[in-house]
Amino acid sequence: MKKLLSLLLTLALLAGAFTAFAEGTVATTAEDRAAIEAGLDLANDPDQAWSYDAENDAWTLSVVSAVVYPVIPDEEGVSVCVPGAYVTGIDTDGDGAADVTADDYADTVNGSLVIDYEAEVTSTHGQVYTAATAPVILNTGAAGYGNSSNTLAASTYAKEGYINVSCGNRGKQDSATDASGETVYTGDAPSCLVDQKAAARFVKYNILLGNLPGSVDYWVSTGGSGGGAHAVMFAATSDNPDFYDYQIEVGAVGVYRNADGSYDTTVTIDGEQVELSDGAWGCVGYSPITSLYEADMAMAFEYTLDPTYTFNTDFQKAMAAALSREYMEYINAKGYVDENGEALTIEYDAGTGTYSGSYVEHYLNSFIGDLQDYLDSLDYADGWTWFDQDGNALSDEDLAAMTAADKAQAFLEGRYDKGSSGRGGRGGMMGDMGPSGMNGKMDFADGMPGGDGGFPGGGKPDGMPDDMGRGFDNDDVAANSAGDELDVGTPDQGTTQASGSTTDSKNYATYDDMLAAYEADIAEIEAGDRYGKNIVELYDPLNYIGAEGTEDPVWMVMLCGAAEGDISMLNAMNLEIAANMAGIDATAEWQWDGGHVPSEIFGSSLALRVDEMYGKYVSGTESVKSDADRQTANGTAESASGTDLTGWVSLDEDGQVSFALEDIAAYRTAAASKATPGFDVIDYGQEDYVFGDSDTDARHWSAWVYKALAENRDALEPLFNAD
Repeated sequence: MKKLLSLLLTLALLAGAFTAFAEGTVATTAEDRAAIEAGLDLANDPDQAWSYDAENDAWTLSVVSAVVYPVIPDEEGVSVCVPGAYVTGIDTDGDGAADVTADDYADTVNGSLVIDYEAEVTSTHGQVYTAATAPVILNTGAAGYGNSSNTLAASTYAKEGYINVSCGNRGKQDSATDASGETVYTGDAPSCLVDQKAAARFVKYNILLGNLPGSVDYWVSTGGSGGGAHAVMFAATSDNPDFYDYQIEVGAVGVYRNADGSYDTTVTIDGEQVELSDGAWGCVGYSPITSLYEADMAMAFEYTLDPTYTFNTDFQKAMAAALSREYMEYINAKGYVDENGEALTIEYDAGTGTYSGSYVEHYLNSFIGDLQDYLDSLDYADGWTWFDQDGNALSDEDLAAMTAADKAQAFLEGRYDKGSSGRGGRGGMMGDMGPSGMNGKMDFADGMPGGDGGFPGGGKPDGMPDDMGRGFDNDDVAANSAGDELDVGTPDQGTTQASGSTTDSKNYATYDDMLAAYEADIAEIEAGDRYGKNIVELYDPLNYIGAEGTEDPVWMVMLCGAAEGDISMLNAMNLEIAANMAGIDATAEWQWDGGHVPSEIFGSSLALRVDEMYGKYVSGTESVKSDADRQTANGTAESASGTDLTGWVSLDEDGQVSFALEDIAAYRTAAASKATPGFDVIDYGQEDYVFGDSDTDARHWSAWVYKALAENRDALEPLFNAD
């Protein structure tokens, strides 16, 4: 990779490409453009190397630079994994013929792919792909909006016929050395997203050149947590010019500045100008931590829906009330409608201090629908142990005789143990956290901070696993998302608090000091960055879905764990509503007992989702979920571990479930792991743009939190640090 970068820099110098791109005013010259396109053409890279995985029949490209002017080369590279069926072999001498094939491969080999465009791969779910039609999976890292080092793409999706892309990205903890030798901060938004867009341009450009197989049209972004946020943002901001200057700055291919300040997003292929996109056809975001812009208000509002929730300080309680009122005004101004065109709004009853309205009802019905889907899918459960009402494990014969209704009732009564293979929703899609990420557990044995959540006996909510540990149960995604270097924050890193905090601030002695810090930080952000952009607005996907200048994706999926406390479920619901209103096929799924970044369960998978969308919108060939292989041999657990939900969940004679708003709100708040602001970071610094430390808050960027602090000063100031 170092040799390639040297080549790129030499080409750039010879072409006079080092003009003042970072100033945001200089047009891209013909020489600049030619240098970028020549430098990022894989055919010109003498160091491109390919390794072969015989077990998965897949070829993987070594990490190469995705841009010409990387700020941090180790974080702005890309690797691609290609199904072996699409590859005749590797051309090592440039004559176009395969010199090394899968049959005689011995070690990593330098050279170019020889692509077989006639070969076909039939996916697990029956879709047929070729080297020209294969979907491309872009794995978005950025754990906690932090950096990801360059890593090789995994061979996970080769059997499905997909092209798999792994890219590095800069992140909020990054710094670099400037021309004067000074260390400068370089990790602000939108650097994570820009690097992912640049990687997409690089791969699409080389597909157009014939250097790589795959479709430039059927790109799917995917990731979990912070990576899930970027998967959604990557799709939601497709081809929007707000991000072009940042791509031009690092020398991405296929985005150039014209003399009049407009942009050219074409590349030259065989003498013709061809449009090059930086966007997605679809996305699957697992627990996407977005939109941060509304996250504090949404979290506070969700806490407020539970009348039994106990806040740790009076200041937190009053702040949650203020943010909830802000959230009501915010939603009511959005003009959201449901699938029937009915307005979705929030109402407040000052007499009872409670919220209601069609928006709140939509939230409740979403949970009811997701529990219904869960119960209707129990035939897919594998390896569970089922018990009778006396606590005895069923015989295999009795298990085989269970109907769907029997299983639904048994689940609601807690008469099961999932076993190790059945614990979906324990962080299995936590790929974007990487090997150095968070693997801590939330132990509910002694109850959650902030009270018992209104559940009998206190402690964890009914139906939630005893621990919500984060791990790597979904090996595919973990393998595809290596390289994240972020060691996420902990509650003792300054005043960015977790839910157990009983201190409003360690860093501000007075309310005035805190308010002044907010005002200064927000004024700086609202003044704009070097391109005049508000970085918080850039990272709000709701600003771009259906907006002028955006090429909307065709479909979006947001899969969240209903029991997670990392972000409000209202955020995913808002994305679904906004996307559907824009004509996007969007779904927010809340896996009933899933935690943060849940595994796919009950016969679903990322590949199934991609194949279904391809069948629906491209091939016209239906791709269907496999029939359940009903469990006939009972598990080996000695006792049930499920929790009886029947105290608050009802199942009627038609097998339909129902429950009340306050009960599902209590279920949600019992999983709370975030502080009620107070401080406008929803995960003790994890999802902010700049870290705090033991002496300094993370950057204050939420205008909504500042508004609540300023407008409710008389009520809040006497409570600040009073407990």
